[in-house]
Amino acid sequence: MNIADICELLETSYGKPVCSPSYGPLDELILTILSQHTAAVNYNRAFANLRERFGSLEAVRAADVQAIEDSIRIGGLAHTKAIRIKRLLEEVRARFGVLSLDVLADMPDEEARSLLMDFDGVGIKTASCVLMFSLCRPVLPVDTHVHRISIRLGLIEPSINAEAAHHELGEIVPDELTYSFHVNLVTHGRRVCKARNPACDVCPLLELCPSGKRFMFMS
Repeated sequence: MNIADICELLETSYGKPVCSPSYGPLDELILTILSQHTAAVNYNRAFANLRERFGSLEAVRAADVQAIEDSIRIGGLAHTKAIRIKRLLEEVRARFGVLSLDVLADMPDEEARSLLMDFDGVGIKTASCVLMFSLCRPVLPVDTHVHRISIRLGLIEPSINAEAAHHELGEIVPDELTYSFHVNLVTHGRRVCKARNPACDVCPLLELCPSGKRFMFMS
């Protein structure tokens, strides 16, 4: 299946996304931690609260876990995330002497992703998100939407889990299409190709999707 055709159809429906980083790698990593298991409006507010209360990452690192937890409570799982954020900042400071991950900018993609995954609790999806959204690297994060739709489109086998899919899809999605592919598949998964009751009758990818044709036949 032609990835370019998929991206073109999705861009016709949702627009062509352009990578425009809002944060550096370390801030993006903290934001990604806050994003886990919560809605965008909540994790963005939690991140804004964290920045407003402490003013700097050094102040966050020096704060106790309870204070961090209080500031990010709206994002859910606040205690767990507060521990992870404080531990992360301490690890970064110990390793690099400064609270910065700007060193990633000079590394090849896989080396940068491996460095991020060395930090406690940072998996391949989180590391890929940091590289894509903060540095515009062609490193594809595979979230639940990208994973589900890629299986339905026949791009990967149903037996491939999300972690393995990072490597499988990374091999077939061209670098120049990685950002568009990820962003628009997430949008498509939220609006149309849902886990339950996908709206195949209005799907722009229906003609390319073997699963969609089966769903339509069964309905």
